[in-house]
Amino acid sequence: MRPSGWAGSRCRAFSWLRGLLLFQGIYTVFSLEIKAAAHVRGYIGESIKLKCTFRSSSPVSDKLTIDWTYRPPTSSRTETIFHYQSFQYPTTAGTFRDRISWVGDVYQGDASISISNPTMRDNGTFSCTVKNPPDVHHNVPMTELVVTERGFVIQLSSAALLSILVFIPSAVVVTLLLVRMGRKSTGLKKKSKSGYKKSSIEVSDDTDQGEDENCMRRLCIRCAECLDSDIEEAY
Repeated sequence: MRPSGWAGSRCRAFSWLRGLLLFQGIYTVFSLEIKAAAHVRGYIGESIKLKCTFRSSSPVSDKLTIDWTYRPPTSSRTETIFHYQSFQYPTTAGTFRDRISWVGDVYQGDASISISNPTMRDNGTFSCTVKNPPDVHHNVPMTELVVTERGFVIQLSSAALLSILVFIPSAVVVTLLLVRMGRKSTGLKKKSKSGYKKSSIEVSDDTDQGEDENCMRRLCIRCAECLDSDIEEAY
């Protein structure tokens, strides 16, 4: 049977050893863990969300605080742009004035903020820190923000691209057929007014005109079927 003081001595020895390792930087355990994206890309004039999440071993209380800081790429000076403690306090000075919004939820472990009307002058490093006493020791993740101009890019789905490839040639063919039929119709009207009798060649042309009309109808039906099938594939 172990002595009654054995368990207590063991706990004290473990605490002493853990403290020594912490002092030497060998053993580190965070009771509060924070995560944030290392790199975020945004576009001029479009709101940007800087996501930050945390996990604490203690329940969230009114003592919880969140701070966001910003450091320009050409300077080592940092500035606080947002503070939270039971309520959000965005900065009221500097380049981020009236442009920082709270989009997080501390009870869901979310400490995210949003930047409205970003410009390339907002490029730099953002840091998210959270303290939830007694959990105050944590890592400090950093997010590198790069704001650029959005290029003129047209993104087409395969169904939309196929529809365009089918529709454009079909539209050209239909237009040519309509022009040809219109010219023939105009010529026939002029000749009928003057009492002109059709020759065997012109009778053959009329037959061709009827075939052209049938061809155009079949082509239109085919185009409609292609478009319908593309829409079904897209869904």
